[in-house]
Amino acid sequence: MLKATLFVCATLLLGVLSAGAEAGSGARRTVIYNGAVHDVGDSFEQSKDLWLSLKDLTRVTKFVLKPQGMCYEKLCFPIPKARTKQFISKQGKTTWFNVSEFARLVHQPMAYDESQAVWYFGPRADEQNGFISSLEAPNFSLPDQNGVMRSLADFRGKKVLLVTWASW
Repeated sequence: MLKATLFVCATLLLGVLSAGAEAGSGARRTVIYNGAVHDVGDSFEQSKDLWLSLKDLTRVTKFVLKPQGMCYEKLCFPIPKARTKQFISKQGKTTWFNVSEFARLVHQPMAYDESQAVWYFGPRADEQNGFISSLEAPNFSLPDQNGVMRSLADFRGKKVLLVTWASW
């Protein structure tokens, strides 16, 4: 699944790079987030980090800055108080948020093409291992000690102890 996601994102990135010759002019920037391509305006500072206004931040990432941190639905990531200036900057009436620094905080893969002004953000670790958020193990089948194929789904609703071993 991760390979397919990377292929789709690479294809999107190539399409974005070939479609916008003016993208490198600095007037517009392109962000690929959750597989969707978004055009955003200029940042308040020239940086290899992606700073977005709070309006663009929510439009592009679906995250909202709240007192408890960066939140998406019921999921919130606290912003370390000692590092607030690395994440948030107020310039005039606009509040800017450093999406790149947030990606580093939550261990989200990212790539930046300076010549084309394109940022790509991959799936966070909690999205890559989706079953972790549900606390439901993925289904699998293995033979029991008598050679009868058993599936984990056969035991849904019951307590199961899995004992694993590997020779490496």
